[in-house]
Amino acid sequence: MRTLYIKRGCPWCDDVVAYLNKKDIEHDTVIVSGDHEALQQMITLSGQSKAPTMNWEGEVLADFGVEELVPFLKERGVV
Repeated sequence: MRTLYIKRGCPWCDDVVAYLNKKDIEHDTVIVSGDHEALQQMITLSGQSKAPTMNWEGEVLADFGVEELVPFLKERGVV
């Protein structure tokens, strides 16, 4: 499972979504803005409330930008 938790109006979230889409990296996107249940899922998963947060097949990357995402994906052989 590859789930990306984002907030509306978050520039880091927009950049990460654009990068994943540009690279055709499959993922589900969950918008936590205004969705208490989704926000609680993200907090339970990562221990914090900042976005973007990603659950990448059981590994969590929290409060990141593209500059942290690229090495994370490279280590997993994705990019």
